[in-house]
Amino acid sequence: MSNDDQIGSRRAPRQGVGGSPVGSGLTIALAAVALVAGFFILRDLNDDAGSSSGGISTSAGDAVVDADGSPVVSVGVTTTLEPVPVATDPPRVTTGATVIVANANTTGGSAGQMTASLEFEGYTLGDPVNASGANLGQSVVYYAESVAGAQAVAESVARDLGGVDVLTLPTPPPVADGNVGDAGVVVMLGDAQAGQTISDLSIISDSTGAAAAPDPSVGEAAGDGAAETGE
Repeated sequence: MSNDDQIGSRRAPRQGVGGSPVGSGLTIALAAVALVAGFFILRDLNDDAGSSSGGISTSAGDAVVDADGSPVVSVGVTTTLEPVPVATDPPRVTTGATVIVANANTTGGSAGQMTASLEFEGYTLGDPVNASGANLGQSVVYYAESVAGAQAVAESVARDLGGVDVLTLPTPPPVADGNVGDAGVVVMLGDAQAGQTISDLSIISDSTGAAAAPDPSVGEAAGDGAAETGE
């Protein structure tokens, strides 16, 4: 048998529709399936990588931040900051009661000097007097409970003196003759405040503008136990 006969006797490959070999069509179909499967696998891998490294993560606070730390979304939590109260001094009350300054220290004429200083600040003053009893190191401000506005005025005077004690006025009042008339506030001027003005002692901001405080030398020097100016 010749070679031609042998070649002719070989089995011809199967052909599909249109004359294309059956084997090549199957290969193309398998390739298409593999391509589609690869696409879905690749997409799943990208989603996993994005959620683990480049996705959104939550910080320690209430905000949600990106991987680089920058905020990207709010979780809807609203924080309201309450204003911090600022401590302020009460307003100075200068009307409502007459004030009398009693010398309860070793500096002569100091009650007259303080009378002039308090009057300059707007208080209503009576004549200065001498205190009865021992001298005081620190001043004390008394107020008469029977006078409606006396306590507010006494507290303002006490702040102006640097924050001294405020007490109810005893009976009889601790002044030389035991009589303060219709005064509602009595300042027992101690050594710590003697010879000074309100501008030296006050813890309240001065609201008198450019006017100058009175000279502390105002008043007649009386000496220990002597009557103050006005007596």
